[in-house]
Amino acid sequence: VQLQASGGGLAQAGDSLRLSCTASGRTISSYYMGWFRQAPGREREFVAGINWASSTTYYDDSVSGRFTISRDNAKNTLYLQMNSLNREDTAVYYCAAGAAYSAVAAARPDYWGQGTLVTVSS
Repeated sequence: VQLQASGGGLAQAGDSLRLSCTASGRTISSYYMGWFRQAPGREREFVAGINWASSTTYYDDSVSGRFTISRDNAKNTLYLQMNSLNREDTAVYYCAAGAAYSAVAAARPDYWGQGTLVTVSS
């Protein structure tokens, strides 16, 4: 599975952005999917996750209520809607896919996408 993230860019505090992660090579419909981010000088951290049926979602406390993860298995695409952005959201965002949610949540997925940079200015 190859994962291609897109949608990053420059935003102002309070703005919204939507990230996309398109998979190729294999359908992602059976995979748990997640978004991670890595700010300069910090470790990669979990942001949000979703199971294969979209029936369960998980969020880090820092983004809960502002970010929404979703997926369209027919389009082999994962999304992250980011609202009310603030400077602390500045990071490179990575999508990930894995057969086991525990591995995805622990930043040990089967597949990583390349990152997309989100920069939020005040």
